Amino acid sequence: MTSAPVSWPQSADAVIRGDLTVAVAYLTPAGGAVITSVSPVGLGDRENGVLGFTTSLGFPKKLERILRDPHVAVAYHTREHGFASDDTYVLAQGTASVDLRPSPGRLQDLMRASEPFLGETKRGLVWDWLLREYHQERVFVDIGLERIALWDNLAARGAESIIGTAWPRIPAPQKPPKNGTEPRVDTSALKRQLHGLPHRLIAYRGADGYPVILPAKIIKVDATGLHLDIPSGPLPLGGRRAGFLAHSFNPQCVGLGMRTLTGWLEITDDGALYSPHTSKGLAAPPYKTLLTVSNGLMAKYGLWRAQRDGTAERLHELARNTVS
Repeated sequence: MTSAPVSWPQSADAVIRGDLTVAVAYLTPAGGAVITSVSPVGLGDRENGVLGFTTSLGFPKKLERILRDPHVAVAYHTREHGFASDDTYVLAQGTASVDLRPSPGRLQDLMRASEPFLGETKRGLVWDWLLREYHQERVFVDIGLERIALWDNLAARGAESIIGTAWPRIPAPQKPPKNGTEPRVDTSALKRQLHGLPHRLIAYRGADGYPVILPAKIIKVDATGLHLDIPSGPLPLGGRRAGFLAHSFNPQCVGLGMRTLTGWLEITDDGALYSPHTSKGLAAPPYKTLLTVSNGLMAKYGLWRAQRDGTAERLHELARNTVS
């Protein structure tokens, strides 16, 4: 592990400060990876080599898995609707810590940072009540960086430059799941669901335990799964558990769509085949006011549910045990 902070270069700073939406990957107990999209609103401390994003108690499984295994990765993979313009693909890997009780000052800083990306915060008696949980019950995930890989193109093709720890050895193939590797979801329906979600990525567990996130182009979809074109670089031959993300978003993340898959990735000399085992979709309303109301109500419900079923206390206990 690196002893000094891994600070990203000036050439990557505009990307990290400016991307509206990024991909985050974390690990599963079975050695797979889950990949999802978040809006980090430029959070990061370049001097100390720390990146970050926020989430809520309404997504307890993600938080629990990060607390149990803090190896995470972030991919800055699209310049769409953000403030950066170059084509650098940035893959950052590191160890996460979770701030379940951020200070009021940190929450205020987050609101100020989010407005250039997500629009002016609605205020007023009704809006303050509706959005209280959405703004005040945020959870921060801070990532102390171990490695940054940079490609000069968003397809992550060709040679990369590494800052921090060198790439580890190529990971060995994993043991196939007991129920087999074939698709467990309707791939014809999945093909329709992926249409209109142009940003696609694959994530898997690297040899040193950090997720690797790479762009993935779908060549075709048939009964055997998703036939992919993936950069060869750090991607090993053989089979392994992997996560897949397809998503889209509009300015200020209004009208976003996302589909996350888990499954089995098989790499041979003939290409890459991804067999999906689970599939979950998310769509946000394409209207700003409706989206804001939806976010407020979902945050209220998520917090109520977390308090009712003991999720909040379980996460706090897990965080305490992780620190100790």
